[in-house]
Amino acid sequence: MSEIKLYNDDCIVAMKKVADKSIDLIVTDPPYNLGNFMKNRDTNLSKMRDNFFGSAGWDDMEFDDWEKSMDNFFKSSARVMKKGGTMIVFMAIIKVETIIRLAEKHGFYYKTTGIWHKTNPMPRNMNLHFVNSTEAWVYFTYKTRTGTFNNGGAMFHDFVETSVTPNGERKYGKHPTQKPESLIQHFVEILSNPDDWVLDPFMGSGTTGVVAKRTERNFIGVELDKTYFDMAKSRIEEKRNETKCN
Repeated sequence: MSEIKLYNDDCIVAMKKVADKSIDLIVTDPPYNLGNFMKNRDTNLSKMRDNFFGSAGWDDMEFDDWEKSMDNFFKSSARVMKKGGTMIVFMAIIKVETIIRLAEKHGFYYKTTGIWHKTNPMPRNMNLHFVNSTEAWVYFTYKTRTGTFNNGGAMFHDFVETSVTPNGERKYGKHPTQKPESLIQHFVEILSNPDDWVLDPFMGSGTTGVVAKRTERNFIGVELDKTYFDMAKSRIEEKRNETKCN
């Protein structure tokens, strides 16, 4: 049985409890630092989605404060990551250069930037400009130029296409930036092995934990917001109970 450890805390504080050089894979979706930017944009997103991330309060830091927080995140990640471990960070395209610079400062090797394409995005402002249907992800390895890559001889592009998160994965509540399980499972299965330790320091609604449990990985998840933490805990416990029954 895989192990699950969940922390309702600030990620930097919680990661101090994680052993040095113990993590094989980090898959995470930190704040994009777009809250203030989006509030000044001509968009009807806030009207269409009641939990719009720009109004949630956790993505409205000033850039310098956000940059410092991400620097601390990469510093903590470097301590817990095994040599040859892998990291996937979802990020706004306009912040990718900053993320790469901070990661390389702490020993992470930049592999590539890829795209997640949503096949059914929210059609906001469709008569004004191009519909926003993509998000970036950044791929790193730690202290080496290669890591686990379970491609089975197949060619995987840096372009991943799925639908947005289905309603069945939101039954414990809604998170404004929740990623679909199929997207996260794509990375977990390719970039780690059964019994590996997977960490998500910005766990949100717990998708990475659900996928880790399903694919027989050990998981450590951290989420500061109590509402989202409880949501994640319920989802992961449901998957744990399903595994026991099977």
